[in-house]
Amino acid sequence: MNETPRFGTPDPVAIAFFGVFIAITLGITWWAARRTRTAEHFYAAGRSVTAGQNGFALAGDYMSAASFLGIAGLVSTSGFDGLIYSTGWLVGWPVVVFLIAEPLRNLGRYTFADVVAARLDPTPVRVSAAYGTLATIAFYLIAQMVGAGSLIRLLFGIPYESAVIIVGFAMMAYVLFGGMLATTWVQIVKAVLLLGGAALLAGLVLSRFGFDPRALFAAAAQAHGQAVLAPGKLVSNPWDAISLGLALMFGTAGLPHILMRFYTVPDAKAARQSVFIATGLIGLFYLMTFVLGFGAMVLVGPEVIRSIDAGGNMAAPMLAELLGGRPFLGFIAAVAFATILAVVAGLALSGAAAISHDLWASVIRRGNPRPGEELKVARLATIGLALVAIALGVAFKGQNVAFMVGLAFAIAASANFPALVLSVFWRRTSTAGAAASMIVGTTATLALIALSPAVQVDLLHHESAFFPLKNPALVTIPLSFATGIVVSLLFPRRIAADAQARETARSEELDTKVLLG
Repeated sequence: MNETPRFGTPDPVAIAFFGVFIAITLGITWWAARRTRTAEHFYAAGRSVTAGQNGFALAGDYMSAASFLGIAGLVSTSGFDGLIYSTGWLVGWPVVVFLIAEPLRNLGRYTFADVVAARLDPTPVRVSAAYGTLATIAFYLIAQMVGAGSLIRLLFGIPYESAVIIVGFAMMAYVLFGGMLATTWVQIVKAVLLLGGAALLAGLVLSRFGFDPRALFAAAAQAHGQAVLAPGKLVSNPWDAISLGLALMFGTAGLPHILMRFYTVPDAKAARQSVFIATGLIGLFYLMTFVLGFGAMVLVGPEVIRSIDAGGNMAAPMLAELLGGRPFLGFIAAVAFATILAVVAGLALSGAAAISHDLWASVIRRGNPRPGEELKVARLATIGLALVAIALGVAFKGQNVAFMVGLAFAIAASANFPALVLSVFWRRTSTAGAAASMIVGTTATLALIALSPAVQVDLLHHESAFFPLKNPALVTIPLSFATGIVVSLLFPRRIAADAQARETARSEELDTKVLLG
């Protein structure tokens, strides 16, 4: 059943879809720019986003290039094991609902470091948090930029490096001028387009098999062997599977660009409602990735997919061209581009907030920046992050985007999540403990990634690696928790417990007001 799509030649219809999306998002940015005057508008959209809007924006922020391009690519080339990313990312949301959403909204202002620093000495906490945040964002940006570069290169026939530069400058424009308000609405538009495009593509795949998913899976097994329907082809080591699952599950609750979204709603009740809405939308989308991945495996073929892109990231666009021709490819490519651009904008915004709010305004200016200064620093940081994103995208050409995001989740799960949980729920957490947890979690994760097979074997082509696991979360998450607990017990601060009691009382008071209407 394999057919070979045509790629790499410019198409007027595809370019037209791109043009329409760019025009819409630039219009949103122009509208948002007129309403972005203060730091609160830039970081949190003036806290005017409704629960429904934030639910769609959360889904749009979370369903990244890894979700659409990477998972479909992994499933199409590896079969069942590629779905570990779908399930791992989805099950992280209950953690956000029950542990993080309400305390975050009640205790913070713009970044997750606001929560950790609420009852501690803010300077070491914010410096440590910025370290973990920027490391997470860097790895996440790699995946988005690689996906964007591959997509535009193959669709328009332009060099990969030029495609990455285009995405970097588009991201810079959206964040510089529109801030969180523009980013929110770009993410809402992207979520609607992505869900609609994926549903249409999945429907076209199933129409080839009598709308029976079992027939699709049977065809995959017949063409490529029963092994594609069983675990072990991509992740053969059970410890690797457990480590990856932990990273994907707990990393969700540590992603800075996701946590930042909870400050855009007016209260904790809206934060909780928005997570429920996002979970439903994301779950629906991940169900469709089963069909897209196996559909590409059967109809396009793993060999053809790898011949176009070594990481398999173009499986979904290739499937779209095969089933709907160049016009449908143009639409799906525009949706994928919207996916990447919205997530990259959210990442840039959270990185800018870490630099301008956590480091500049809170540490360097000690909470007293000059009027308008914080906003200027945020915009300069956005330019710097765009340039870093372009450089990283060029350097990591050819990597699978879902795998790269898995590493970003490992950093978030090890650097941010333990400190966040300890500072909110353990009264004895001290400044030294929280800071040590974030520093050790970040540094250990980066070091073990560098020593893992992902870098030593896959990138550097060495025969073996110093560290056996491709994803280090199984080691680094417990290490980060243990560091925070041990250091807090060795270097306690009595004032921390008193301050937490006040902050807890304030949080409970806010929750009571919400429940009473």
